[in-house]
Amino acid sequence: MIYAAYQAQSDLLDPIRLAARLSRQMIGTMGGFGDTPLLRNLTATFEMIERAGLSHERPAFDIGTVSVGNREVAVREEVALTLPFGSLVHFAKDVDQPQPRLLVVAPLSGHFATLLLDTVKTLLPENDVYITDWHNARDVPLSEGGFGFDDYVAHVIRFQEAIGPGGHVLAVCQPCVQVLAACAVMAQENNPAQPLSMTLMAGPVDTRINPTKVNELATSKPMEWFEQNLIATVPPGFKGAGRRVYPGFLQVGAFMAMNLQRHVKAHVGLFENLAMGEHDKADTTKTFYDEYFAVLDLAAEFYLETIDKVFQQHELPRGVLTYRGGSLDFRAIRRTALLTVEGERDDICAVGQTVAAQDICSGLRPHLRRHHMQAGVGHYGVFSGRRWKAQVYPLVRNHILAADA
Repeated sequence: MIYAAYQAQSDLLDPIRLAARLSRQMIGTMGGFGDTPLLRNLTATFEMIERAGLSHERPAFDIGTVSVGNREVAVREEVALTLPFGSLVHFAKDVDQPQPRLLVVAPLSGHFATLLLDTVKTLLPENDVYITDWHNARDVPLSEGGFGFDDYVAHVIRFQEAIGPGGHVLAVCQPCVQVLAACAVMAQENNPAQPLSMTLMAGPVDTRINPTKVNELATSKPMEWFEQNLIATVPPGFKGAGRRVYPGFLQVGAFMAMNLQRHVKAHVGLFENLAMGEHDKADTTKTFYDEYFAVLDLAAEFYLETIDKVFQQHELPRGVLTYRGGSLDFRAIRRTALLTVEGERDDICAVGQTVAAQDICSGLRPHLRRHHMQAGVGHYGVFSGRRWKAQVYPLVRNHILAADA
């Protein structure tokens, strides 16, 4: 019922948002006559109403060109492989010298892969970048079957195989666990496509260490509570009608509740910027929230199994994580160099949770293991923003190049 109620409310608000947009546009046609404090405040009000709501469509990456060396190179967004629950997107470009082929594994946690736009833009000049473009579960027909923890791992392996031998992998947040599992599977099977390097950034490898509010929520209730209270059925009218999902609107709501004061302050600031005609400042805020409020639904199997395996049972650090019923031996990872990165102020994946991968990958020789704790950043600062570009990325680049040599 919760999904149907959400959709009904969204449908009821659509005419109101449309009326607000038309009213704002009408004021815009008044030219200089509309540039008064009263009308600017009215226009700002209409725009805030127009923006009140969520999108379930992936925003565009919209990366037209990138600077490679001393020239601008066009970037083509190509789909290299399509699987039922995700596609492998390649940011193709014509360069003089081959670059390291890098798979960026985006989190499947209520947002689209475009959440990593800043990450991709930073990586692109010096790497041949691919990204996991996870599909919105409400748009996947029931005939495609379910999508659980092991299916996520299988998708990562298929994507790495599509890139081919000699590739690299970088995981951000949630998929650090699945990428570790995929690398172990590939190492145990001596898969020729096993990556030369693995970079794990701000991921919940061992959530027993310095538990955050997110971790505490995941362990505060029995699994039955999550299934009964957070899982909904996709209503009619969508390709995935009847599929059980963890709705993206619930995930975003939970994230916002954790920092509600900050989000309220940001929207008050947005209204003031719009009313004052400070469009550059307003555009910065709008760009962030256009991405933040674009949500996707997670298949119920994946969400529940992740809560159980990663946050409640801690199967990876306890050495009992399996894949397709078989045991995983992380000591088999001997050729994939490991870099772990954490943020000093991360309140989602706290310091210590990601570096735990260093002990788990005990088969790696010391020179193939490295850890970095970035001072002064929270969760998103690990993979986006000024310090990511200036301090974290150079270490990632060197890690990849050293393994690629």
